[in-house]
Amino acid sequence: MSTPTTRIALVTGAGQGIGRAIALRLARDGFDLALADIKPEGLEQVAAEVQALGRKSQVQRCDVSDRSQVFDAVAQAREHLGRLDVMINNAGIAQVAPLLDARPEDVQRILGINLQGVLWGIQAAAEAFKAQQGGGKIINACSIAGHEGYPLLGIYCATKFAVRALTQAAAKELAHAGITVNSYCPGVVGTDMWVEIDRRMAEVTGARLGESYDRFVGNIALGRAETPDDVAAFVSYLSSPDANYMTGQSVMIDGGLVYR
Repeated sequence: MSTPTTRIALVTGAGQGIGRAIALRLARDGFDLALADIKPEGLEQVAAEVQALGRKSQVQRCDVSDRSQVFDAVAQAREHLGRLDVMINNAGIAQVAPLLDARPEDVQRILGINLQGVLWGIQAAAEAFKAQQGGGKIINACSIAGHEGYPLLGIYCATKFAVRALTQAAAKELAHAGITVNSYCPGVVGTDMWVEIDRRMAEVTGARLGESYDRFVGNIALGRAETPDDVAAFVSYLSSPDANYMTGQSVMIDGGLVYR
């Protein structure tokens, strides 16, 4: 059981990439971590890294497109770690294809993970926060693709625009309970997701491998690709008391690529 001063965060998609970086940053910030991912093989390693930083961790396989599994992940976090203070709906996937090639099964898969997964996370966290009667923070994974549509990423962009809408609506609905809801919007992050995006763009357009990635990175004002730690640093702020007066926002952290 955690001590009263320990904060607890649940991170979905925590087994790799941005989710792993968020978990480790929050562990350094003093959080105990509940770690959820559809691929359990990476979770134990992240859990060990969290524990090496002196924090407690709990792991659970979770398919965020399944509402019952998301609610169970929240329940397990509270049972094993004592409560929940921050819910980070990080899990997501990308799809690269022309809009005219989209098929129902492709659309349903990405909607289930990127959109419904966030909605179920909002619901489960809000239920837990209200039961605890102490407010809480919900933080969603959005993207620069939630602010601007990109060719060959149209369905992905649609899910991220929808996350912005959910974030705003949930912030307004839950403010009375002391619950804040915000999103982080990364740009081009050097993770396996972007390796896959680049590979698929090469297949669709005939570009060489790495060409699409290099083109996007070349437009970043700060002159380099984003790292998972760059994203995690902003999520650290959103998870902290410094962000207590911020809600309903989907903030870009992209090194200067999209301006709004």
